[in-house]
Amino acid sequence: MRVATWNVNSIRARAGRVVDWLVREDIDVLGMQELKCKPEQFPYDVFQEAGYDVELHGLSQWNGVGFASRLPMDDVEITFPSQPGFAKGVESSEAPKEARAIGVTVDGVRLWSLYVPNGRELDDPHYVYKLDWLAKLRDETEGWIKANPEQPLALMGDWNVAPLDTDVWDPAVFEGHTHTSPAERDAFAAFQTKGLLTDVVRPRLPEGYTYWDYKQLRFPRNEGMRIDFILGSKPFADLVTSARIDRNERKGDAPSDHVPVVVDLDVDPGDDDDRPMIF
Repeated sequence: MRVATWNVNSIRARAGRVVDWLVREDIDVLGMQELKCKPEQFPYDVFQEAGYDVELHGLSQWNGVGFASRLPMDDVEITFPSQPGFAKGVESSEAPKEARAIGVTVDGVRLWSLYVPNGRELDDPHYVYKLDWLAKLRDETEGWIKANPEQPLALMGDWNVAPLDTDVWDPAVFEGHTHTSPAERDAFAAFQTKGLLTDVVRPRLPEGYTYWDYKQLRFPRNEGMRIDFILGSKPFADLVTSARIDRNERKGDAPSDHVPVVVDLDVDPGDDDDRPMIF
């Protein structure tokens, strides 16, 4: 089973490009972020014509997460139970929850597509929200694994954290800003303590960015960031046979500012005769 994550940065602007890539690269399941649309605005037809069903969570022209899969998706879950909300000047317990998390199960593998809050600036309430969001998700993850330790689980998406200095083109540029602050890096590292999850891509690809800003010729200069990750439980990591970052998807007409991250899993599909054939 080939699984990928991609911050598509507006699916209505890039539906054709995303579907062309899905078919060309033989992707079974894609977790998407920054859909930037409500469910009634999603371009379902182009996905369905290519053999993909879609599950999504979108509330407005901002945020939005979803899955496109040519395999059956079960146990669809919108947001994680303790997910905090955000509205400036409103306590998190009362603030509305944004469209930042959706979970599905495919061939027994539990997958979450996540769009972690940006944080904006270190003194912004959104930064506090980001750290709280990550802490709550980490606690949920520990609970999921304790409840079902044998089930492969992966949290994948745009984490908006660059865990290592090598994950940004120049660490000095980020001093005093979000994405590389000690608190954010600690929050990301917490998912990998006690053997909870591991980055299943980095051992195979120690270097490589997943995001380049549109401004200041960042991509031609390779001034990027590595902020898109697939973190998996041990049962998930044991299934991974290969991984890649598809850098070429930052090229061409109207690309997203992020690129796909892909892993291959050694999952036995059993006697599933409903799997679509791609010619």
